Amino acid sequence: MKFNLSATSNATKIILICEFILVSYLLYSLTVNIYQSYQIDSHIKNFQEENAKIVAENKKKAEDLLYYTSSEYIDKIAKQNFNLINSGEEVIIIPEGENIPINDDASNDSAVKNYYYLSNPARWWKFFFEVPNMEKS
Repeated sequence: MKFNLSATSNATKIILICEFILVSYLLYSLTVNIYQSYQIDSHIKNFQEENAKIVAENKKKAEDLLYYTSSEYIDKIAKQNFNLINSGEEVIIIPEGENIPINDDASNDSAVKNYYYLSNPARWWKFFFEVPNMEKS
């Protein structure tokens, strides 16, 4: 069965061509609208991510503001920068040199000094594996 195009009227041909052009235009419009919708959704997603970052940054800055305006921070800065002390506080200065405690017992004095000159791993080894001398004078 052959389709004989010459047997159809001119009006039918024009209607078919118009319908084909209309369907093509509708498909084009649909494709353009879908692409624009995708772009808009992409921009919305980017803006939402940026807004979340800004909200987190604002929250961090608000917490920093609360910390920097707190009385504890002001007290800390006053103590560090201006050497101020609160009433009832005592200042203890620890020199950065040898941290050897003063001991009146002369026999333990050399053992304590030797202990403090050991490295940290050697101190732990001595703590766990060496049996202390339990003799009492």
